[in-house]
Amino acid sequence: MQIRISKNVLFQILFAICVAVPYLNNYELTFLVWGFTVVLTIQRKYSLNLLKQVLLFGSIIIIAFFSSFFNDFIAYNFIRDFTYLAKPILGLLIGYQLCKSKIKNPLETAVYVGIILAITHLLIVSYGIVFVGFRNIHQIRTFAGYFSDYEIYVIILLIFSNEFNLTISRNRKIFFITILIFSSIFYLSRTNFIQFGILFLALKGFFIFDKRKIIALLSVIFTGLILYSAIFYYNPKRNGKGIEAFLYKVKIAPTEPFKTKINADDYKDFNDNYRSVENINTISQMKNEGFYTLLFGKGLGSKVDLKKDVWLDNTQMRFISILHNGFMTVFLKSGIIGVFILIGTILLTFRKQKNNYLLQSAINKLLFGTALFLFISYWVFMGFYFKADTKAILIGLLLAYSERLSKENLITDSSKQL
Repeated sequence: MQIRISKNVLFQILFAICVAVPYLNNYELTFLVWGFTVVLTIQRKYSLNLLKQVLLFGSIIIIAFFSSFFNDFIAYNFIRDFTYLAKPILGLLIGYQLCKSKIKNPLETAVYVGIILAITHLLIVSYGIVFVGFRNIHQIRTFAGYFSDYEIYVIILLIFSNEFNLTISRNRKIFFITILIFSSIFYLSRTNFIQFGILFLALKGFFIFDKRKIIALLSVIFTGLILYSAIFYYNPKRNGKGIEAFLYKVKIAPTEPFKTKINADDYKDFNDNYRSVENINTISQMKNEGFYTLLFGKGLGSKVDLKKDVWLDNTQMRFISILHNGFMTVFLKSGIIGVFILIGTILLTFRKQKNNYLLQSAINKLLFGTALFLFISYWVFMGFYFKADTKAILIGLLLAYSERLSKENLITDSSKQL
């Protein structure tokens, strides 16, 4: 008895593998899988919007490539930086190519992949708590993962399932959302909470301003300030147990990436504001290199001197090539021009297809919310460049699906006129 698997199912499996592999935290494997998928699913035609995105991200790489020859670098670091800077291009192409002609129901596929990821994460967390004996958030996050932007997108897709034309029963939807919420809570990621808030407000139409929406948005901001004030005055301890450690990270969140002076000899100050440490050292070193370096960067293979050894990715390092801040990473490699180009890629995400269909409107809102969130994502966790990030695949999928809908609606309208 022969078992036949349709091409649609095979490409759904390939999509799931591409989304899941970054969670293994092995970028070499991610690059190989993503590169293979791009070649396997290559298309004859691409939309102008996607080509613009690819061109802009490619321009950042080209600037970094030529800047490299004015600075010293090691071949391994040069190649590694190239693969890191190419990651957004690969992710966008994977999502776009698989959705354009390979997968019949891309949003449903995206949802079920998210459920698999959430269940896997909860099993890992359960194992860590029950069998390893983890009792604080730092141990759990180190063992099971620090964040999952993808799962937040799936929660949004399910909450607004009617707008996205997802045919999932009410009971199954509630069950899926419950799993995803529990999984997201155990990531204990401040960025994910912000992401959910921005995307939720975007789908509710709060960023299409009128008097009522402005009042509602101000109310949300005011409520957030009250909650933050409560946490601030509660004064959670740095090494508190359970949720207190998370509240401490919330308390320091507004200043952590923006401080301009850090006492490197103060362990608490250095570690609590480590993102600022990277930014301060990067800017200082770039200024010392001169005007050309500020404009075009130090190129592929360049590194930042942290002035002391720091534990990162279970390795003690003083010189780092990739920073937490995506804007600063691009600034190091491609200078101020590269940063402006990166901002251009975000602004392109705001663009939308023009029609009045409900599903198209929901996708437009989701892309708008994504563009807003990307400014935060790049600042605190490298955005598309983070090696465990999968947002680029989903954004590529949304761009292709949006174009599919516009084409289908155009054909439908034309047939009606005939």
